[in-house]
Amino acid sequence: MSVIRKFARPYARAIIDAAGSPQKANELRGELMRFESALNASSELRDLYANPGIDEQTKQNITSQLAVKMKVSDLARKTLEVLVRFHRINDLSAILAALASYVNEALGVAVAEVRSAKSLSAEEIEQLAQTLSKKTGKKVELDIKTDPTLLGGFVARIGSEIWDASVAGKIHKFRESLT
Repeated sequence: MSVIRKFARPYARAIIDAAGSPQKANELRGELMRFESALNASSELRDLYANPGIDEQTKQNITSQLAVKMKVSDLARKTLEVLVRFHRINDLSAILAALASYVNEALGVAVAEVRSAKSLSAEEIEQLAQTLSKKTGKKVELDIKTDPTLLGGFVARIGSEIWDASVAGKIHKFRESLT
């Protein structure tokens, strides 16, 4: 679970307020994630926004052109313009992480960080999400990463709770029981 950076919280709250509801803020987050992908894929774009020698109007024009090409909503475009104005556009990932945290909390969604020994099938993913939903009482979204060091099984983490159903975890528990 990533730590929400302090500066990102007010921007995330402002996005929720501007969107009007957590559901609409989540839709807006999806639009902003498309811009984030472009930003992460282009070091030239990140350098442009970080360069104090390039005037704000040029940065705003480029942002508007990209927003039009990506066909984002007016609210998404205005959000990006605010982030450019306050020199936070290169911090978009942190702001979107804070936004996701607030939106998930408001919508009763828990994000489970899952490490699996192998790639999971769609059926296994659905079954794991349902099982974790029953345990938490919330809708669960899975963030799955493959970790071959587990030998088999998975480890799921939601907040501070961890469910270890890995072979490595079972071996460790067995060793503990022998001592």
